Amino acid sequence: MNYHATTYLTPPKQPPPSTTPLTPDSYRGPAQMLHPHTRLQHISDVVGYGIFATEAIPAGTIVYVKDSLEISVTPEQFLAHGPEMQAVIDKYSYIDEHGDRVVSWDLAKYVNHCCQCNTISTGYGFEMALRDIAPGEQLTDEYGIFNLDIEMELVCDQPGCRKKIGPRDFDRYYKEWDAKIEPVLPKLFAVQQPLGSLLTAETKRELEAFRNDRGKYKSVYALKLKD
Repeated sequence: MNYHATTYLTPPKQPPPSTTPLTPDSYRGPAQMLHPHTRLQHISDVVGYGIFATEAIPAGTIVYVKDSLEISVTPEQFLAHGPEMQAVIDKYSYIDEHGDRVVSWDLAKYVNHCCQCNTISTGYGFEMALRDIAPGEQLTDEYGIFNLDIEMELVCDQPGCRKKIGPRDFDRYYKEWDAKIEPVLPKLFAVQQPLGSLLTAETKRELEAFRNDRGKYKSVYALKLKD
């Protein structure tokens, strides 16, 4: 992921959210892992690039799915690279629960961090819109979930900015992240899901279990690097 936090653009008036439901049994979607209603845009020389919505993206929409084209770099493979390539991998990857650095093959690697993010990773392995995202608004994420191995200073002027993110964030904040995710997750079943076809059969079963029993919620802590 592109390790910078940025300010939002002033979003235009939010149009009414989509009312067309898409059930888990009728998922359809393109062969890509970042939501199709997004585009890459240069922000500044300091921040670099970011991902912006081209159409309204309702709360509960899956905006990112890890698919079979992603590049997983094991710790051993990472150490086999020289310093220059390690720097590139570090800049454009996240560390999963197995300790592998995952490099996105499409534009997902340009999604920036914001402590008041409008999308977030879930325990089910996909990222979801936490609220309605307006056309022209930047998609932002929570990097604390990415098993950071170093501390990073943030380029941000948003209220509530932590100023730094680092390895301790997962244990500090995962309960707060779960408190944001769980109330929004039921909306997933009521909005269109262009990336739904990329979900695994196991993920669909877990979501259906949650749909039938809120006690089956899967915490984001499932993504924490195993000791």
